[in-house]
Amino acid sequence: MAYQSTTTTSATNTSTKETHYFSALIVLTSLFFMWGLITSLNDILIPHLKAAFSLSYVKVMLIQFCFFGAYAVMSLPSGFLVERSGYKRGIIIGLVTAGIGCLLFYPAAGMRSYPFFLGALFVLASGITLLQVAANPYVAILGPARTASSRLTLTQAFNSLGTTIGPFLGSVLILSAARPDGDEATVRAAEAASVQGPYILLALALFVIAVLIAVVRLPQVEAQDQPAGAQSVYQHHDSVWAYRHLVLGAVAIFVYVGAEVSIGSFAVNFLSQSTIGGLTEIDAGKHLSYYWGGAMVGRFIGAWVMTRIRPGKVLAFNAFVAVGLLIVVMLFAGKTAMWALLAIGLFNSIMFPTIFTLAIEGLGKHTGAASGVLCVAIVGGAIVPVIQGYFADINLLYSFIIPTVCYIYIAYYGLKGHKADLKPAA
Repeated sequence: MAYQSTTTTSATNTSTKETHYFSALIVLTSLFFMWGLITSLNDILIPHLKAAFSLSYVKVMLIQFCFFGAYAVMSLPSGFLVERSGYKRGIIIGLVTAGIGCLLFYPAAGMRSYPFFLGALFVLASGITLLQVAANPYVAILGPARTASSRLTLTQAFNSLGTTIGPFLGSVLILSAARPDGDEATVRAAEAASVQGPYILLALALFVIAVLIAVVRLPQVEAQDQPAGAQSVYQHHDSVWAYRHLVLGAVAIFVYVGAEVSIGSFAVNFLSQSTIGGLTEIDAGKHLSYYWGGAMVGRFIGAWVMTRIRPGKVLAFNAFVAVGLLIVVMLFAGKTAMWALLAIGLFNSIMFPTIFTLAIEGLGKHTGAASGVLCVAIVGGAIVPVIQGYFADINLLYSFIIPTVCYIYIAYYGLKGHKADLKPAA
């Protein structure tokens, strides 16, 4: 009877714990949605601020440079802060920092200062970087190890939902804002000011979520150790940089994020061209939702496909398709080029998580350090768009050769680069 009582109590505690975890996941899912929405709004800010400040493509790509540059600058400090303060405090600080960044859009617009906008974006992105560093591992360990992948897939799906909705909302709230009659200075001032309302609303939403997380009792959990008897654990190098498949994976993350962000950044201007889609900026912004929505759909399809086909092969296939679609973009005009560009989002879907998992495979005790390296590599989203911007000022159409080269490297990584020539640890 004592044994039965103990078993019943244990089962009850497990059930209570799982319910507690589920409640926490519902709250945390809102984080993934919000930072996806905010990140995709950059694609709307680019054509909007380009017109408001009469910027070249290189100068307007500083939006992505400042936003994703925060990952390079703030990832390691964020990791230290989370280690010292814990996941919950790290998430709250990240939300408040991002909210402050959103509020800074108000004075930036009032002063009509492009450098001020860039500074506000850096503060906003610093908060999101902290959220990424804190929330991703927290979700992974918030429950049984065997279901970690499904939890991450679910939360990443809501991140994709945010990136899908973001361009549509941005088009309605920012690009379609009424422009007053008057001289050029008056019109440009109104264009700059049209971002104030939407970003104040975003700030309020972030602050509300921060308060909610502060009030809700989140489970205190610690990262699980590598399961005993796990296969393919390699620990014979002292430095994380000695693992070739990780270093090549960091390059793959760099070029992937760079290509994905670059395509999204130029999409509105590209679709607005008379020889391509002939769309207004508002309609082009709404069409951008297809690009990010494709990533959401592809994530679910890819999760099923990779249970039957090796992830490296799926990664290489998707990269080759993306290369083919970009060739179509550069060789054909009209609707064919437009839909080819938007379809790339579908094949982007599985790239980031697949590269990430292939790069950290078998690293054992070095996995944490490897994750930090890969997070810093997200800075590709800052650098690649600026490189494409340089060529876009010469010829927008053929500037898409830059993401094409990125996808060719990703295909190589999927076929050969991810294969680790290592011996199992004793």
